Amino acid sequence: MAEEFEEKRRYFRVNDNISLLYQVINEARIKKLSHVSYDVLSTCSLSAALDVLNQEAAALAPRLDRRDPEMFEYLKILDNKINLIVQSLSPRQDDFSEQDKREVSLSAAGVAFTNDVALPIDTLLELRMVLTSCLAVIVAYGRVAQCKDISQDNAEHPYAICVEYVNMKEEDRELLIKHVIKKQMQQLRDKNA
Repeated sequence: MAEEFEEKRRYFRVNDNISLLYQVINEARIKKLSHVSYDVLSTCSLSAALDVLNQEAAALAPRLDRRDPEMFEYLKILDNKINLIVQSLSPRQDDFSEQDKREVSLSAAGVAFTNDVALPIDTLLELRMVLTSCLAVIVAYGRVAQCKDISQDNAEHPYAICVEYVNMKEEDRELLIKHVIKKQMQQLRDKNA
């Protein structure tokens, strides 16, 4: 048991806001390996992908505005131009939407998130997550390790779900590690700014 606890805490964990979809799967599907798609537009619309990048830019904006206000104004104009182009394109149904953004606790060993329905322990899930740091969609498989009732703290999403990854390829785990480290560095910079 101590070895299992040590394995879970071997990786850094960060609170993040990501697009996350999950679906319950059967035992046969969980035997698949995780995989990453850098073709984000095959999974979500252009506007959803740009929204992910806008979140990243918003985190950098205050520092850039302090350092070089004229450059910051120019970049805002370019951003507005891009947004106008996106709005002019016909909307497409995408898998990810604004409602799929969740506050999560993310690590290379698993993910925790709040949910509107309880998921029994040992439920098998396919997770699809958009990682902002590399603009990639990672498809991972996991097993619900914990489901807590937090309805006193969160009426909208009354359950805290903890999922441990299963059959994750090492290169996908490394991508998650890089994302977590980048997020931690960004949060430290924002805290010190």
